[in-house]
Amino acid sequence: MWSLETLGRVRLSKYFYMREFLYSEIGNIHRIPNIPTDPDLAIRRGRAFCEELLDPLEETFGRVAVRSGYRSPELNAFGNENRLNCARNDYPLECHIWDFADVEVAGASIVIPWFADQYEQGRDWRDLAYWLYDHVLFAEIWFFPKLCAFNISWRPDPARRIDSYIAPKGTLLKAKSSPVEALDMRQARYLDFPKFCGLIRA
Repeated sequence: MWSLETLGRVRLSKYFYMREFLYSEIGNIHRIPNIPTDPDLAIRRGRAFCEELLDPLEETFGRVAVRSGYRSPELNAFGNENRLNCARNDYPLECHIWDFADVEVAGASIVIPWFADQYEQGRDWRDLAYWLYDHVLFAEIWFFPKLCAFNISWRPDPARRIDSYIAPKGTLLKAKSSPVEALDMRQARYLDFPKFCGLIRA
C-alpha cells in the first residue's frame, strides 16, 4: 500500500522523482486527485522513461522542465471532455497515462529552457527535433508553439514519430520511417548544441 507522500518520494532516475510528474493544474483547480491506479506499474514505466529519455536530456542541456507528466485515467478523461488539451484516454498516441495494463507507454510534456530561449529568438523547432531523432530512442514526439514544449514518450518498441503544431505543422517523420533530410544536413542544424552526454541509441 502506497501513501501519496511515499509515492512522491520514489526516485525514478538519477535526476527525477515521481512527485514532479504528479503535479497537475487541472487536478488542483478542479479538485481531482492525480493518483495512479497501479502505482507499481506507473513507477516501472516512469523509471524506463526517465532513465532512457529524460536523464540524457538533463545531462546534455541542463534543467528539463516538466509541464505535464503522469495523469490518472479519471483526470485525463475530465481534461479531454472539457477541452483542456488532453487527448482521449484511448487515443493511440496518448502518453500521460502510465498505468493502463495493456498499453506500455510513459511520457510527459517537457520544456528544455536552453532551447526555448533560442526558439524565442526565431530558431527552427526542427533543429531540436532532428537532434532528438539522432540521439535518443523515443517513441513519439509532438511539438507545441508555447516555449517549444513537446510531448515525448517511451515505449518498448519505439516508432520514432515526430509531429508538430508549430509551422510547418503536421507530421515531420512518420512512424518507423527515415527522415527526408540526410544525416549531414541534420547535423548541420545542431552544430552548436552541447555535446551529448549519453549513449546514442540507433
